[in-house]
Amino acid sequence: MKCLFLLCLCLVPIVVFSSTFTSQNPINLPSDATPVLDVTGKELDSRLSYRIISTFWGALGGDVYLGKSPNSDAPCANGIFRYNSDVGPSGTPVRFIGSSSHFGQGIFENELLNIQFSISTSKLCVSYTIWKVGDYDASLGTMLLETGGTIGQADSSWFKIVKSSQLGYNLLYCPVTSTMICPFSSDDQFCLKVGVVHQNGKRRLALVKDNPLDISFKQVQ
Repeated sequence: MKCLFLLCLCLVPIVVFSSTFTSQNPINLPSDATPVLDVTGKELDSRLSYRIISTFWGALGGDVYLGKSPNSDAPCANGIFRYNSDVGPSGTPVRFIGSSSHFGQGIFENELLNIQFSISTSKLCVSYTIWKVGDYDASLGTMLLETGGTIGQADSSWFKIVKSSQLGYNLLYCPVTSTMICPFSSDDQFCLKVGVVHQNGKRRLALVKDNPLDISFKQVQ
């Protein structure tokens, strides 16, 4: 498993591009761009907050939340987890920051985007609300999702929301590659699936080869 992830990352052709998506580097919104929808059928809005929920119920369900990583020396909670059931606490709200934000507030399928927990926090912990993919964890054989990222930068962790083959949507992690030249590319050969691994009795979001997490989005009122 370790070799798989390292090979995927090493083979990716790195390209030079601006550190941010700006008006000097315009992104054309495809005419067939498909908006991501929440559980009520409304289009996602980057100005609003949502909970990432499971498309399943009971023990197969559970919202995504921000929690403390085991053995972490980070000054703030920096682990991205999923509750073990849909019965219990609600997840931590998030907002999506799309690479096409200058076109409006919509969030689209196959669009490169950043994800940020939408919570009140101290100045010290602001960066610990922004999602990223951490270093390889040898004990779990994969790379874990955590916070401490950046928004709109060359070193940001970029994700995509794509239609699931089963129910709802999946999340993909897309390293800095030639896909950055075409942020709406449906070619996901350089992207990796986001799923769940078990860490100290909790479900931790991580990069997986199979069984991506099937999710939906519920607006926070």
